[in-house]
Amino acid sequence: MNLYEKWEKAVKETRILKFRLPNLLSFEATILPYISLAESTINTGDTVVRKGEVIAQKPLIILPPNLPQFEGFEFEDDYQLNNDEIRRFLLMRGVSFPSLKYRNETYNVDIFEGCLNKAIEYFSRRMEKKEDIHSGLIAGPEDSWQFSVLIYVIALTSRSAPEDFRRILNNLRKKYK
Repeated sequence: MNLYEKWEKAVKETRILKFRLPNLLSFEATILPYISLAESTINTGDTVVRKGEVIAQKPLIILPPNLPQFEGFEFEDDYQLNNDEIRRFLLMRGVSFPSLKYRNETYNVDIFEGCLNKAIEYFSRRMEKKEDIHSGLIAGPEDSWQFSVLIYVIALTSRSAPEDFRRILNNLRKKYK
């Protein structure tokens, strides 16, 4: 399966089951913890659980001075593509990121012994019990997990944009009074 097919698969199959509640920070880095669930392609009936976080460093909503950079998403390892090629690939599909740098840090990849629906129920309940409002819960295809995580980040960025504009304008008004 080529890169385009994996992107299309991720777009069709990614489900954001739980958003983090707070929006992205307007003027400093935001840490976006996530749990990504995917049906295992090796152990049929089990679920791959990937826990990590994306650090959106200094998100800028209005005209960023540099193009976004993606680190830790394993695009070079899995697809033999560098940052410029991934940026072009996403831009050609109408996807742009307002931030300077997105760094993914996957800190745990594990197997949940049970189907995807059971894993979703288990992790949803667990997050509710912990009252975890900062983490996201995502389900998507195992072979394009990077794109599922990026889709989650895109959705958070879009949701944060109106508030970010308000904060930026208020900051400018205070600065020039």
